[in-house]
Amino acid sequence: MTLTDQSTQVRPGEELDAAVIDPYLKDHIPGLAGTPSISQFPGGASNLTYLVSYPDREFVLRRPPFGHKAKSAHDMGREFRILNQLNAGFPYCPKAYVHCTDESLIGGEFYVMERVNGIILRSDIPAELDLDAGRTEALCKSFIDRLVELHQVDYQACGLADLGKPEGYVQRQIEGWASRYEKALTPDAPRWEQVIAWLREKMPADHPRPGIVHNDYRFDNVILDSANPMRIIGVLDWEMATIGDPLMDLGNSLAYWIEAGDPAPVQLMRRQPSNAPGMLTRQQFVDYYAERAGIRIDNFDFYYCYGLFRLAGIVQQIYYRFFHGQTQDKRFAQFIHMNRLLEQMSLQLIGKSSL
Repeated sequence: MTLTDQSTQVRPGEELDAAVIDPYLKDHIPGLAGTPSISQFPGGASNLTYLVSYPDREFVLRRPPFGHKAKSAHDMGREFRILNQLNAGFPYCPKAYVHCTDESLIGGEFYVMERVNGIILRSDIPAELDLDAGRTEALCKSFIDRLVELHQVDYQACGLADLGKPEGYVQRQIEGWASRYEKALTPDAPRWEQVIAWLREKMPADHPRPGIVHNDYRFDNVILDSANPMRIIGVLDWEMATIGDPLMDLGNSLAYWIEAGDPAPVQLMRRQPSNAPGMLTRQQFVDYYAERAGIRIDNFDFYYCYGLFRLAGIVQQIYYRFFHGQTQDKRFAQFIHMNRLLEQMSLQLIGKSSL
């Protein structure tokens, strides 16, 4: 059994025409020969990711989802630029080759990057990796170390200072996600009014040291070296990256972090092995991050609650597409239940918070 992340058959309704893709790539990437085959990576509920395989080279193609899209999401040009420029300061970005803005070609913009071969952890750590609790803890800390490293990148030196506006970032995120959530409402969705009011009331000042915010940093966006699974060799999914408050980004990551002691309904949402023996708890995650970043974090409730609300916004935007028949992917039918659970988790956090 291979542990390298594998592509599979393309999902119905998300097919790409190799006869269209092939001549375009040969026009823009020197040295390609033969006819490509196209398959699809199973992960991801937002942008679609395909493997384009030539006889002697492999590429990854990313395109937006079919159907309704949030206006500011799925910016292929932005992700393409970030990959090319951030690599100088953060060497975990895959090399990007070409960005196509002609939507008539495949029905949307797309870009093509190198394939970084390695292991992507999804729900559980494969037994073949033979990671005991000690090695799992070391992997977890390495995962956090890369996030700290990203937040400390000199984004000015990478030419990415115009990627975002750090002033007012916290308030823009709260108001922006409140607005996006409202626009993605379906009749069966919770309204989140109490949580939004609490976030507005408890909003802290922007962090004094802004950094590059990944906005979707989790294990299934990280590639491990097949020869040494303790080593991270790639970080994926950069289209939402910006300049802003690193603690908001940490809150984003913690929203995905289901720990071993979480109740059974929460465990059903888990999409990464964050509950494995040796993985840090959310509080340990925050404490280790603070130690490595050389900062003090007294109370993380606001940032974690923001992360849960933002995750619900993402979930609801995807569910909106399913509800209105713009995608047939049956995975998304359950997203309304996830949204409701996230609201319950947020309300419980608010009830216990000392903020």
